[in-house]
Amino acid sequence: MNTKILEIDKNSLKLSKEIIEDAGAVAFPTETVYGLGANAFNTSAVENIFKIKGRPNDNPLIVHVHKDYDLNTLVDYVPDYAVRLAKAFLPGPLTMVYKSKGKVSSAVSCGLDTLAVRIPSHNGAQTFLKYLDLPIAAPSANVSKHVSPTSAEHVFNDLNGKIELILDGGKCSGGIESTVLDCTGEIPVVLRSGLVTREMIEKVAGFCTEYAYKEGVAARSPGMKYKHYSPACRTGLYAYNERQLAINEYNAEHGKGVNVYIMCDGKTAKEIGVDHILNLGFTENEIAANLYSKLREGEKVAELIIAIAPEKQDGVMAGVMNRLKKACGSNL
Repeated sequence: MNTKILEIDKNSLKLSKEIIEDAGAVAFPTETVYGLGANAFNTSAVENIFKIKGRPNDNPLIVHVHKDYDLNTLVDYVPDYAVRLAKAFLPGPLTMVYKSKGKVSSAVSCGLDTLAVRIPSHNGAQTFLKYLDLPIAAPSANVSKHVSPTSAEHVFNDLNGKIELILDGGKCSGGIESTVLDCTGEIPVVLRSGLVTREMIEKVAGFCTEYAYKEGVAARSPGMKYKHYSPACRTGLYAYNERQLAINEYNAEHGKGVNVYIMCDGKTAKEIGVDHILNLGFTENEIAANLYSKLREGEKVAELIIAIAPEKQDGVMAGVMNRLKKACGSNL
């Protein structure tokens, strides 16, 4: 299969519709990461996504819709706090989980009675979704467990020859996947941290809790199970207050002739003063936006990436830490 990368225009949208209607998959941009989309009503199309990615079939997908799509056709009940949250943050990097009406394929939610729905703010995503006017089931457009893609080139590197079309919408501005929020109960529950933080949610909803995944329990959200976001090289992760241990490990590995890089924020990079640095930037949003691109950059040049966690752990950094632990949390 010849994989095309095309800018979003009348011709590429027409081709994308033909592919989707033929139960195929199209990669498209969002403000967070690139998604691999298929018709959520079509079970064979949804199952094809799992095959393309090599994704376990017990890891639920998110349905993406345009901002004018009637959610009431897909979900049963939207609580008042969810209405307020949608008004505050959508379109945007927030996925909201509702009780499903069972209209989309059961393969989307892996047999759960809930449905995760997202309205991306990326103009290209909105154009694509509006043109199709369908709920599009979409995980990240990469090989399962690899680093999520934040550019069309990243998608091509993972899925060349596996899909027909990548819609190029430039570099994703957000950089980590959306916050996933369970809206099926009396209060919202964060299932996966992201750019819409728990603190932001509480300001609108009044109260919010976080869900702790337990082994053996069906995943209620993407990203809860399995190793994710991993570069194709050895990795390790040190806490901010373990910076010296990270430097010691760097020096020891470098002394053995290992091509080793330290990945950290700009403040830490200035402090530690080593030669091989993958600099994530200084602000929370910079660090989130650069995380996956730096992991992909690192796997091309390094045999070992040693990550040092940022000093700040709340807000957007909670989402960054969630990804760092899954990408680099293995012991050295």
